[in-house]
Amino acid sequence: MSSFLRRFAGFSFVCTGLLSGCGGPAQPTDDRRVFRYNQPEALTSLDPAFANKQANIWAVTQLYNGLLELDDSLKPGPALARRYQISPDGKTYTFTLRPGVRFHDSEVFAGGKGRSITAQDFVYSFRRLFDPATASPGGWIFRGKVLENSKGEISDTAFVAANDSTLRIYLKEPFIPFLGILTMSYAYVVPREAVQRYGKDFREHPVGTGPFRFKVWDESNAIIYHRNPSYWRRDAQGRALPYLDAVQISFITDRKTEFLTFQQGKLDFLSGIREGSRDLIMHPDGTVREEFRNKFRVEKVPYLNTEYLGFQLDPKNLPTDDDTPALRDRRVRQALSYALNKPEMVAYFLNNVGVPGVSGFVPSSLPSYSATLVPGYDYQPQKARALLREAGFGPGKPLRLRLSTVQERKEICEYMQKKWAEVGAQVQIDVNQAAAHQELVDNGRAAFFTKSWLGDYPDAENYLALFYSPNFAPAGPNKTHYKSAAYDQLYEQANREQNTEKRYDLYRRMDRLMMVDAPVVPLYYDEVVRLTQNNVRGLRPNPMNQLTLERVRKE
Repeated sequence: MSSFLRRFAGFSFVCTGLLSGCGGPAQPTDDRRVFRYNQPEALTSLDPAFANKQANIWAVTQLYNGLLELDDSLKPGPALARRYQISPDGKTYTFTLRPGVRFHDSEVFAGGKGRSITAQDFVYSFRRLFDPATASPGGWIFRGKVLENSKGEISDTAFVAANDSTLRIYLKEPFIPFLGILTMSYAYVVPREAVQRYGKDFREHPVGTGPFRFKVWDESNAIIYHRNPSYWRRDAQGRALPYLDAVQISFITDRKTEFLTFQQGKLDFLSGIREGSRDLIMHPDGTVREEFRNKFRVEKVPYLNTEYLGFQLDPKNLPTDDDTPALRDRRVRQALSYALNKPEMVAYFLNNVGVPGVSGFVPSSLPSYSATLVPGYDYQPQKARALLREAGFGPGKPLRLRLSTVQERKEICEYMQKKWAEVGAQVQIDVNQAAAHQELVDNGRAAFFTKSWLGDYPDAENYLALFYSPNFAPAGPNKTHYKSAAYDQLYEQANREQNTEKRYDLYRRMDRLMMVDAPVVPLYYDEVVRLTQNNVRGLRPNPMNQLTLERVRKE
């Protein structure tokens, strides 16, 4: 046990150690003013430029702000920008910054006092995302969207600080979901002084504008944040935010230990309950077991994640063993989808945590979703057999395929293997390590594979981009190499359409077209189970599974 953990054994933070004095002399810190959550997956950086997974995103969300943020209905609204305007042609975005916002106090500033943010800070932060020296994975949020020069590089005039309080962003073509992109953690503002002072070590010396300030990171053990006394936001009654004095992030990797720690009241919140704990807490039908009712709050909420099977459609990538070339036959792909009883699968293997994927690829929690207007594939084994016969397969010539997956999906894959066998398809399951599986899929060397898509921002475009032909993997998200001129035309039209309902209609047309061609099999639209102690107030879930603590309090 490290000296850090010995000091904080049992997560007791009553006015001692690093948390003492967070609220100042008049507000001694006690357990009710410290929010504790666990991060079982590795947290690699507190730099927003590397906020490419949930662990990093949750951690940086408490430290930074962007121009915009999502409201409770997942609509982009003002944050550090108090207002914005979009030009009639949809290509110029003008943001007026909120006055009086300061970076956290830090040694990087003169006298250690955080300075006011300016529009130039956003220009610097955005351009930093595609600077090779940064090596951020987040440059894609602007590439292909903002102005480019003759070499196809981001133009020097894409981001312009007209003055200290006015920022302009110029797009090369209208892109309606652009406001949603600006709510992402990649787009948080950082000070040039801190990046220049710390270099690569900025990952562990963060300086932002958010409700909490960084105190210490004991790698793999814990992170401590303190309340930012100069935070710019107040609640509706004019009280300063945040309400909490401190945030403590632990790194318990074992899920059973994590749940036990939560049961003991030493964690305030858990998200994403895994199989073992889920069975312990919930009945197979998804209801909470009697022994846990009223002990803590259990919420099952939509999650912008679609779990799916993909087919590699590019003949250059398809191996010749087994019957993988048959995957280019749409009837085979449709048959494999009709063979699956998705409601049964979600009930038996997921405790009904998830919505069966009987519609298109766009998940059910997005406003453009419509199971009626975008019919998918329900369980029709007879139709599956008939389609396989039409494609030349039957009792004398069974379809033989290999499905690439990872260990955590093995049980569900074995269920699907059984259902496919019932209609005459023999599918071998190849289990790979996650990194190896990702490499196979990205490079087109997995003919048939399991995958998921977690939305980067709450717009159906982010899901439908997976089937736009210029987005072929490995450079883009089109893992299947699906290509349709009609689909591409609808996608481009939707990105220019400013009328919401007309754009939603285009989204549904794309989803219907893609479902007929069947480059993927949507298995289910995910949900997340969140556990919260009964004394926590103000922690509101949303389908992005964000963790925003500035309005959270403990009673």
